[in-house]
Amino acid sequence: MASTSKLLKWRPTLHQPIFSSRLSTSTSIAAEPLSEPDHSPPDPPPQQQSQTFQSQSSSSSSQSSNPELIITRMLNNRDWTTRLQNSIRSIAPKFDSNLVYNILHATTNPDQALNFYRWLERVNLFTHDTNTTLKMIQILTRYSKLNHARCILLDLPKKNLPYDEDMFVALIEGYGRAGIVQEAVKIFQKLDSNNKTVKSYDALFKVILRRGRYMMAKRLYNAMLREGIEPTRHTYNILLWGMFLSLRLDTAVRFYQDMKSKGIEPDVVTYNTLIHGYFRFKKVDEAESLFAEMKEKNLMPTVISYTTMLKGCVDAGRVDRAVEVFEEMKNSGIKPNAVTYTTLLPGLCDADKLVEASNVLGEMVARYIAPKDNSVFMKLMNCQCEAGNLDDAVNVLKAMIRLSIPTEAGHYGLLIENFCKANVYDRAEKLLDKLVEKDIILRPENSFEMGPSAYNPMIEYLCDNGRTVKAETFFRQLMKKGVLDSVAFNNLIRGHSKEGNPESALEIATIMSRRGVPSDSDSYRLLIESYLRKGEPADAKIALDHMLEGGHQPDSSLYRSVMESLFEDGRVQTASRVMKSMVEKGVMENMDLVSKILEALFIRGHVEEALGRIDLLMQNGCEPDFDHLLSILCEKEKRIAALRLLDFVLEKDIIIDFSNYDKVLDTLLAAGKTLNAYSVLCKILAKGGATDWSSRDLLIKSLNQEGNTKQADILSRMIKEKVASPPKKASRAT
Repeated sequence: MASTSKLLKWRPTLHQPIFSSRLSTSTSIAAEPLSEPDHSPPDPPPQQQSQTFQSQSSSSSSQSSNPELIITRMLNNRDWTTRLQNSIRSIAPKFDSNLVYNILHATTNPDQALNFYRWLERVNLFTHDTNTTLKMIQILTRYSKLNHARCILLDLPKKNLPYDEDMFVALIEGYGRAGIVQEAVKIFQKLDSNNKTVKSYDALFKVILRRGRYMMAKRLYNAMLREGIEPTRHTYNILLWGMFLSLRLDTAVRFYQDMKSKGIEPDVVTYNTLIHGYFRFKKVDEAESLFAEMKEKNLMPTVISYTTMLKGCVDAGRVDRAVEVFEEMKNSGIKPNAVTYTTLLPGLCDADKLVEASNVLGEMVARYIAPKDNSVFMKLMNCQCEAGNLDDAVNVLKAMIRLSIPTEAGHYGLLIENFCKANVYDRAEKLLDKLVEKDIILRPENSFEMGPSAYNPMIEYLCDNGRTVKAETFFRQLMKKGVLDSVAFNNLIRGHSKEGNPESALEIATIMSRRGVPSDSDSYRLLIESYLRKGEPADAKIALDHMLEGGHQPDSSLYRSVMESLFEDGRVQTASRVMKSMVEKGVMENMDLVSKILEALFIRGHVEEALGRIDLLMQNGCEPDFDHLLSILCEKEKRIAALRLLDFVLEKDIIIDFSNYDKVLDTLLAAGKTLNAYSVLCKILAKGGATDWSSRDLLIKSLNQEGNTKQADILSRMIKEKVASPPKKASRAT
């Protein structure tokens, strides 16, 4: 093709190293076989190499006219529509193998790449060859679109295209990554023996051994030998890795001996695999010998070699030896990677080598290398805190920030907890400010949450020092994460109450009640007292109700404080309800105040309520001063109230002073309530009371004058009968 001014760099993906000589920062030591393939990827076609050279020398100004670049951008940014297809036609009316290959390679969307691939043949713009077909299969397998890749591969005979082993290898590896071993085996079996090399065997070995099918691997190995295909060093490296992975030490040793018997010298990857395998079987001395043997053969250990040794020593508890290996590694000019640091740091922590751990951490920060497992920071921070090295623990947090590792609530919580234990609350509060300001608690990806041992001491400190609002702001973030801690809630109630903010305290108490969080009686006492200090007795009563609903028993002094405050505020009925709660709870003190409340109820006309309270008192073994109440009511000329109270006394056979009978009768008679007076006097006489009321004759006269002669006659007869037989002693108090 005439112009491809900028050709994207050709990157083969078919034969990636199984284990490269450098340890990838995204791959753990045991994840893949410690080996590299002996097979180099196929070179790009000569014409493609020529165009790559041309693209490197072309100017940027010509990129706008580059059809490859334009089509790639369109595929990456637009939906597959008829309009897009027409646009592609207008940009490149003709396609050749290089152009199609490079467009497929640069397309980031596998669905778009497949649409483009199929469309070219459907509209007869291009007939795919081996190179473009291989690229399409590689793309599909990389994105786990295995059915599409399989269809393309098996349709090759219909297109008169020969099978290519690289296509089978790509599909085998794709099924392997997906864990579908049986399909990988079927694809392998479809490969003609004439096109089969050690490359496809290696791919299948890797797939089946990753799944622990070591017996299948042994059968496959024997079949390969029968077909006359000789294994390579790479083959043995895969087999060794797989047998160690399946914990088949004896089989791995036999493969190693077989390798040497064929005259194949082990390379660094072989030694790495063997060392790692022996460490898995806790054969530390054998691993050490292999490491020494590798160096004796002038095979330069790689970062994988040293990291494998280091990990094995740490796992075996030989941390001092691990430190030696680490220093040797650096002295050899090999720079540790993220896996190395991630392996070494926990071992240093477990061995209490915190100075060395701090130095390693500083080295990581200086080189800007983050570990693969971020939990190592929590472990290191915890060890420093346990050793009392709080400054070093803070440095761990700073290192995380410098390495752009997200800090979590648990990290701050650990520091805050230990600063509180050391009574360094000012530093703990500064950490808390950052925690709240950045909403770290609310991050959904947190794996380390803040525990009660961290937030409770901090909340208590803030509440005790006049900063309850800050404490509540902090705790409300914790509540959003589902924290409902009783200690924290009660501390907030105490703090708000002490600071004169009972409304905020009551809001917290309401939340506790609604969510079923256990409360503390002392917190409610402080809340009630806070309302009383503000002169808000009605709200104090609400808080008292909350306290009772929470199952707490206020003491008599608290009841008195609330009742007295309500009474002085003129809220007699509310005070009466508090009195009722007090009596029902069995608190029988403060009777002087109870008497005042009863008196006020009668005077204000709440007669039924007052009588109900008196009845409750008597049921609980406490009798009010009826003589005093009757006397006051008569003095205040509360005739109806006095009459009702006297009726209650007579009904309950309560003994009172006879003078109070006279007072009530005199009050009724003076008010012209002759029938009421008649009724009361009859009840007194019926109960065996005295008849020497001075105004009895006046009452009889008034009844006659009002036309109530029958009542007057009955009363006269009753009095005569009583005079004839003196009244009972018990009916009159002395």
